[in-house]
Amino acid sequence: MVFGAILAGGKGSRMGNYTMPKQFLPINGKPIIVHVTEKFLVHPEIDRVVIGVNPEWHQYMEDLIAKFFPDQKNLILVDGGADRNSTIYNVICEIRKIHHDDDDVIVTHDAVRPFVTMKMISENIALASKYGVCDTVISATDTIVYSDNHEYITDIPIRSNTYQGQTPQSFRIKLFEEVYSQMTEEELNIVTDACKMFMLKGHKVYLAKGHVSNIKITYSDDYKTAQYMLGNMTGEETHD
Repeated sequence: MVFGAILAGGKGSRMGNYTMPKQFLPINGKPIIVHVTEKFLVHPEIDRVVIGVNPEWHQYMEDLIAKFFPDQKNLILVDGGADRNSTIYNVICEIRKIHHDDDDVIVTHDAVRPFVTMKMISENIALASKYGVCDTVISATDTIVYSDNHEYITDIPIRSNTYQGQTPQSFRIKLFEEVYSQMTEEELNIVTDACKMFMLKGHKVYLAKGHVSNIKITYSDDYKTAQYMLGNMTGEETHD
């Protein structure tokens, strides 16, 4: 089976003066997370969708599900963990209650990337099914500079070899379980990205093609950009 996992455990602290996490802010009359959930629910290859939500906002998310997806039986809500990987782990634990197969695939996606496409999801499913793990990326258009001391440049990688990571990130569930169990507590505290965790344990992470429009809503300007992209710059609170 193929499962979609929408990761909504964050509090949106970088967004500034908002009264709720960014995934619940409205765009075009619906919360951002609802836009994301709709994409996953209509994808023909995804069997179930699981949302991992900040426990403090569990009831709020339940109310959104009741409002926007009242008859949806393929949608599951679980509490997220302290970080991204622990939220994925919680989601997988819930999945294992209903299905367990070595070939099960999970497509994990940020709850604040509402412009993911069906094509991206499909390519993630295909690559994860074939190779075990993949990450959605776009080619870097600017020169990337690296500093290991945060004071001056210590390396400038060849631009044609550099990419910017997005989501979805997808993998076989069994593989995640194996890798997660091998991580030390210290490693788990340092490595917050799932694909970094796979790389640390010697697995190749294959590249799925993203798009510049697949933005992550992290700051207030991102929110305004997303509103503009959906043609909804009027009638919404912008929290200037």
